[in-house]
Amino acid sequence: MTFLGIEWHMWKVIGWMGNAVFTSRFLVQWYATEKHKQVTVPAAFWWLSLLGSLLLLSYAVFHEKDSVFIFAYLFPWLVATRNLIIHYRHKKTQKICAVCHTVSPTKANFCMNCGIPVAGPQVSSV
Repeated sequence: MTFLGIEWHMWKVIGWMGNAVFTSRFLVQWYATEKHKQVTVPAAFWWLSLLGSLLLLSYAVFHEKDSVFIFAYLFPWLVATRNLIIHYRHKKTQKICAVCHTVSPTKANFCMNCGIPVAGPQVSSV
């Protein structure tokens, strides 16, 4: 099938999906940064990085069979996976104030918002 001058087939769709997913992570990161008024890299950025790089690697390996393209997407999934592991480990150790529900850093002894003592690590629901 030809559409927009492009010959479409399963691998072409996988390649374009990989590009769309991989590119969308920048929109997610931009939105999070604007929302928090500071540079923020949410977990969704890393999930999109992981999915996009795996889709593009699949396209490169199974359809294009181009060594340059394969090498370009051979390693980004490792970085995304490692950042997701770090993110979820950190999230498990955050402390939540029982009074105002503010999330405090792991090493905090007192709530950053109301000043009351915070208990040991709790699983964050945020």
